[in-house]
Amino acid sequence: MEVIIASSSVDSGIGCWDLHTGSEQLRYKSCSSPSHGLVSVGSRFIASSQIRDPLASSGSLLYWSWNKPQVEVKNFPAEPIKPVAANQSGTYLAAGGANSGDIYFWEVDTGRLLKKWRAHYRPVTCLIFNEDESLLITGSEDGCVRVWDLFMIFDDLRSQEAGNLYMHSFSEHTLRVTDVAIGNGGANAIIVSASEDWTCKVWSLATGTLLRNIVFPEVVIDNIVLDPAEHVFYAGGRNGKIYIAALNTESIPTNNYGKHILGSFSNQSKAVTCLAYGTSGDLLISGAEDGIVRVWDLRTRNIVRVFKHAKGPINNVVVVRRELDSSNPTSFNAQTSSRKHGSSLPPPLEKYPAGYEPSDTVLVSLGGGERHEDVKYVSHDVLMNSLKELQNQGSTAASEMEMEKLKHDSQRSMQMVNQWKKMYENLHEFCVKELLDGSKQQI
Repeated sequence: MEVIIASSSVDSGIGCWDLHTGSEQLRYKSCSSPSHGLVSVGSRFIASSQIRDPLASSGSLLYWSWNKPQVEVKNFPAEPIKPVAANQSGTYLAAGGANSGDIYFWEVDTGRLLKKWRAHYRPVTCLIFNEDESLLITGSEDGCVRVWDLFMIFDDLRSQEAGNLYMHSFSEHTLRVTDVAIGNGGANAIIVSASEDWTCKVWSLATGTLLRNIVFPEVVIDNIVLDPAEHVFYAGGRNGKIYIAALNTESIPTNNYGKHILGSFSNQSKAVTCLAYGTSGDLLISGAEDGIVRVWDLRTRNIVRVFKHAKGPINNVVVVRRELDSSNPTSFNAQTSSRKHGSSLPPPLEKYPAGYEPSDTVLVSLGGGERHEDVKYVSHDVLMNSLKELQNQGSTAASEMEMEKLKHDSQRSMQMVNQWKKMYENLHEFCVKELLDGSKQQI
């Protein structure tokens, strides 16, 4: 069973429809998501970031199980989150900070925040995994597209020795990056990026070079999706048109389009805000500002189905292949586990990495001589408790690296404690000496 889920930037929930029969499934409540903020986590459950107030200093990331309309798990990251992405099996969840340029990387089943790193100078706008899930590709408001080798990110030694954490950094866009897509082919894959500068650019993952620059006719492209054969890609414009652009072949410029643009099709004038490809058949799904989800037959470029969202503009559409529950053909198989209590969904996501406790953190400013700013001291007890917790959870590659890091941090913390003790002793000795000298002078 192939279903479409769609969300809006206003609080109108998540619509869900059977792609092939057109029947509406459950409508999931209480969702107002940003663009690229809706994801199916390994087809196990739905997750969406939430930002209701653009000026808010905190946000939330919500979970819904497939067979219940209410929010079941609420997560509260350290900052508002905009784009989210999950690997195919739903093991990991990556997200981009709405205020910073940070990337957050969680282990879904435990909720552990495995890594957080500064990826861009400005907020992250979009991110995706590649086909073998070894790379993360991100776009930002700073106009950069960056490729992250996750093996490098999780290898502390290599990360410290490397000049840059990223594998490639493409900075040819002059304005905000709106979307990124990557093809198949492993190390020889291509990356396509869209920007508010009216261009889409095609990059080589193998060489890190620009292969093709496609300039659109004075229109911003907000979303792109690759044809599975990778002959063309489809680009949704703010003028309501869906453009077809060549990836591997040359095209002759016409009076209407620039080089490499093969044509366009449209059914309305409102901006096309999101695109997705059907997992079976030659179907393209588009969402628009008019609140309509349209299903296109790409062979004829005709609309074969139309779905109306509750209200507001659509900004996310996701196509998910699901299995029906044999005992209840009208509902989804929620993949319920053998847990006896509570929800079958995983626990909430951690706000901070293991061992980090804001209440136990003291900002230290060492006076005199050289100035040290923003030195953080985390109590030794907190670090050791975190180590014990990780050991109880079992040994995975990520937890082992975290344990090594915490051990190192523990040693540094103890060194700082000794330094503080020595400074205190010196200060105490100095104060006593000053008091004694002052008393002698008075006598």
